Amino acid sequence: MLPYSVEPRSDIPAPALVASDVDGTLLDPHEHVAERTRRAVGNVVAAGVPFVLATGRPPRWIPPIVEGLGHAPIAVCGNGAVIYDSAADRVLETFSLEVGALNRLAELAYRLLPGCGLAAERVGASAHDAATPQFVSTPEYEHAWLNPDNTAVSLEEVLDAPAIKMLVRVPSMTSEAMRKVLEPNLDGLADLTYSSNHGLIELSAPGITKASGLAQVARLNGIALDRIVAFGDMPNDVPMLTMAGHGVAMGNAHAQARAAADEITASNADDGVAKILERWW
Repeated sequence: MLPYSVEPRSDIPAPALVASDVDGTLLDPHEHVAERTRRAVGNVVAAGVPFVLATGRPPRWIPPIVEGLGHAPIAVCGNGAVIYDSAADRVLETFSLEVGALNRLAELAYRLLPGCGLAAERVGASAHDAATPQFVSTPEYEHAWLNPDNTAVSLEEVLDAPAIKMLVRVPSMTSEAMRKVLEPNLDGLADLTYSSNHGLIELSAPGITKASGLAQVARLNGIALDRIVAFGDMPNDVPMLTMAGHGVAMGNAHAQARAAADEITASNADDGVAKILERWW
C-alpha cells in the first residue's frame, strides 16, 4: 500500500489537465465543496488548465457541483458514458447499452443474483431533458442513496430504450460479492464497476469507463494522457487512475483505488485534492 504524502515532488511536472471524481473525492463528507478545494480548483482554471469532473453521476446531478465550485466544467458522467458541457447544459456525446444488450444483462442478473432489482439511467440532450425519462427502475429496486428521483415501471419498460448504464441492486450483498458472481459471466457484454459497496453494481457498454471518457476529453483538447493528474476513491476510478500520467487516491479510498494510484493524498475530509493541486498553483 502506498504511503500517504502531500510533500512537494519535483519529479511531477504541472499537469496539462486535472480530472477529479466527485463523491468521496472532490466533495467533503457533507457533500460540499470545501472552501480550500474551491480556491485550489479556481487557481487551476485561472492558469488555463482544464479541470474536468469524472463521475458516476448523471448530468442532472452536476449543477450542485457547479454551484459549489463557482465554475462550470466539462463533466465525464455515468462512469464515462456521457460527455457533458455543464456551462452550456448540453450533452456532447453518449455511449449507451443498446436494448438487446440490456435484455441479455437482465437475464443474467435475474439468474445469477435472484431477488435483485434493476434500473436504467438514460440521458437526453440536456441535464433535465423532460422528453426523456432519465431514471427508470423495476418496482423491487431499492435505492442505495437518499432522495431518489426514479420512476418505477415494469421490467419491459426499463429495458425498452438504450441506457448509459444499468444498475443492479441487492441490498443484502456487498457490491464486491455481486461483482464476483456476475462479472465472470458477462463475456464482453458490458463493463462492470461499482462506486459504493452497499449492494449496487453498475454496467456500461463494453470499454466504457471513466478512463475512456476522460481520454476523449483529452483528445478534444489535444492533451497527452501522461499530462493528466486524476483523483479518485472507488473501484470505478481505477481505470482513470491507471490511465492518467499521475493517479492520486484519496486517504479514504477503497483498497482497489489505493492499489491503482501513484500516490495517496489526504482524505476528502481533509482537503486531499487541494493539497495536491497547491503544489503547482
